[in-house]
Amino acid sequence: MTPKTFETRCLRLPGVTRVVHWEGTSVFKVGGKMFALCGGFASGSGGYMFKVSDMAYAILIEHGMARPAPYLARAKWVQLAGNNALPDAELTAYLAQAHALIVAKLTRKSRKSLGLD
Repeated sequence: MTPKTFETRCLRLPGVTRVVHWEGTSVFKVGGKMFALCGGFASGSGGYMFKVSDMAYAILIEHGMARPAPYLARAKWVQLAGNNALPDAELTAYLAQAHALIVAKLTRKSRKSLGLD
């Protein structure tokens, strides 16, 4: 998946905003909370980064498709081994899951204000 496609897939999810931090890294957020990163420092050390479930974390790392994300591993974030480590459809599903994991942690008021409740 190209960086432009990654960005497009993230921005299609409801309530998502994009900001640029840390050496030009695109940070995708919902309700002010990060769920995915690309470009900038992320591209210098490998592929895309995103939040995953405990099971997905174990599977992706065990099969060598990803590694624990620098600075974010304890929160169950992974960094893909490369931008093409996963098929586009599978990566799109992981991005939707990352978004859902963060939305689930938002307050009811935040979800309602974003039209996610």
